[in-house]
Amino acid sequence: MSTIYVDVVSAEESVFSGEAKFVALPGESGELGILPRHVPLITRIKPGSVRIELPDGKEEFVFVAGGILEVQPDRVTVLSDTAVRGADLDEEKANKAKQAAEDALRNAKSELDLATAQSELAVLAAQIAALRKYRQKH
Repeated sequence: MSTIYVDVVSAEESVFSGEAKFVALPGESGELGILPRHVPLITRIKPGSVRIELPDGKEEFVFVAGGILEVQPDRVTVLSDTAVRGADLDEEKANKAKQAAEDALRNAKSELDLATAQSELAVLAAQIAALRKYRQKH
C-alpha cells in the first residue's frame, strides 16, 4: 500500500505528523484531494477541515484557519496560523467567539473594522462546520 507523509503545522506546534493514504482539504478554488505521488503543488487553502485517511482506514480531522499547502510526490505540508485537531475543538467556545465577531461586525466603525470582523466570522463559521463534520464521523 502506497502512503504519503503528512505534516500539519500551526504557528505554535506540529498538530499532525505521519503517514496517510489520502488527504482532502479546502483549496481556494474548491476541495483538493491528494494521493501518494501527486504532482508538486503550492497553493493557498481556505478555512476548513483537513481530512487525513490513515493507512489503517481511520480518519484524522484537523481544522485550519486557512494557510498554505505544499505537495511533493511523497509529502504533504499544511502551514496555518491556526490548526486544531478535531477532537480538541470546543463548540461552546467557538459559538461564543462567533457571537462576539457578529457583534463586532454590527458595531464596525471603519472599513478595517468591518473587514476584520468579516474575516473572523468566516473563520469561526468554518470552524463550527468542521466541528459538526467531525462529530458526525465520531
